[in-house]
Amino acid sequence: MVGLGGVPITVAVSLVVAFAWFTSLAGRAWLGGGGNPDGSGGGSAGWLLPVALVGGWVGARLLAVPLGRLMPEPPPPPSRRDFVGLACVIRTGRVGPDFGQAEVRSADGSAAVVQVRQSVDDAAGEGRALRTGASALIYDYDADGEFFWVMPAP
Repeated sequence: MVGLGGVPITVAVSLVVAFAWFTSLAGRAWLGGGGNPDGSGGGSAGWLLPVALVGGWVGARLLAVPLGRLMPEPPPPPSRRDFVGLACVIRTGRVGPDFGQAEVRSADGSAAVVQVRQSVDDAAGEGRALRTGASALIYDYDADGEFFWVMPAP
């Protein structure tokens, strides 16, 4: 709602409704409380609804701004880059510069199968080629190819 940012919409609407109700109740009491609810018989109270709505917004704003400061910042959404630096287990027969998959566990314990690649330089040498069941370390993410670069776990 306008000017009530920083708090959930349900809180903002509840505050506006509560303060508007109280403003209309106070206005009816100030007018003498007589008459019917439809405004007939108790004088002219046609201005009470707009005043109650403005009073509701003002009261809600007075509380919403400090409440908004107390609300914690939401955590950033999960990202693929969160996997960088984690260990993984190779799930395909081989990993090369053009093919490979691995299973990685995130910090919250969930598992994901991700596309991985190993550079030719990393695979060179005795026992450095990654095969099924081997442990590897994710050291980078390629956003264009949507895969992770891995190397044998130290």
